[in-house]
Amino acid sequence: MAELRETILRTSLELFEQKGFHGVTVNQIVAASNTSKGGFYHHFQSKDELLFVIHDTFITYVLKEAKAANEIHRSPIKKIQSIIKAFVKVFDLYKPHISVFYQESNYLKPEYEEQIKRKRDAFKQMVFQVIEEGQETGDFRKELPMEITGMAILGMVNWIYKWYSRDGKYTIDEIADVYVDIILHAVLTTNSVHEENLQSQMLERPFFTNEK
Repeated sequence: MAELRETILRTSLELFEQKGFHGVTVNQIVAASNTSKGGFYHHFQSKDELLFVIHDTFITYVLKEAKAANEIHRSPIKKIQSIIKAFVKVFDLYKPHISVFYQESNYLKPEYEEQIKRKRDAFKQMVFQVIEEGQETGDFRKELPMEITGMAILGMVNWIYKWYSRDGKYTIDEIADVYVDIILHAVLTTNSVHEENLQSQMLERPFFTNEK
């Protein structure tokens, strides 16, 4: 049954990307999934709930990873590294979901939209809290307003959906390393005990040379 649910989700993603949310009917999803209406409604109450699940899947993933980073790491530097890497990776793991999100998010029912907003706000607050923690420990620059810094990080990573391609020159892990490098070098204090080690580790990687 779990396999059928995933088939319906995958098929719906393809159809929504091609024709838009309102251009696809439940009958079309059922036919393309090789299932029945009973099979569809066993897993989803409606097409609206299906759209919500598509949105909720990747937001739940990145929120879970952010919570794990907070629990596993004590250092705010390690926490922000893990959060950024997980956030970047979501654009590869859930690329179709995110495409549909930006294309069809206006069609979410209010009750579903509110649930998504709560999770997005929770993730944003986690990023803010880690930045604030890093400023309190002296690892992050205090002269950078926490809210602006957090929103800059979120906006920077969110823009990946506009240009990232799985067939592109760089892997998602390489892209994540670049984002971590840029962001940490922007927020770390010059006297941070981690700064010198971070810089040497990054510059030693072949990825950061002209030889690719």
